Amino acid sequence: MNSYELNFDTMAIIPINSTETKVIEKEGEYIINLPSMKIIDDGCRFFGSSYNGRSEGTKSMIGINYKAPIIVEETTPIIFFPTISPRLEACSWISFKDVEKCIKKSEKSTIIIFKNGTEIELDLSYKILQNQILRSSYLNSTLLSRKMA
Repeated sequence: MNSYELNFDTMAIIPINSTETKVIEKEGEYIINLPSMKIIDDGCRFFGSSYNGRSEGTKSMIGINYKAPIIVEETTPIIFFPTISPRLEACSWISFKDVEKCIKKSEKSTIIIFKNGTEIELDLSYKILQNQILRSSYLNSTLLSRKMA
């Protein structure tokens, strides 16, 4: 596939190389002929901003700008967090709302279990992954409290 529209069913965006990305949805997996960052930026643009705009929004809302989670779409909300610096080609993006739990496999490897039972293993420490989930939760609760005000 040469294009992909990020949506509510997207659970993970995992780079294969500099030009291909595996996208995991609730009902299947796809190989997209685009870099993972392009998929994220296109998804943000589809919902009215850009990756840079969403990143600036996160910084403004919760003061985080390094490996910051982003709100791709705020009414649902669709929030994704990066596994490493988004400037790096190997950065995967995980949908915050779809994570059920994480299991530490080793010091540098963690398994994510999604709410639909799908599992992925990432070369990422359990501690870093937990921190990214906490940041995403903080962003989500801040967004929800602003909606309620």
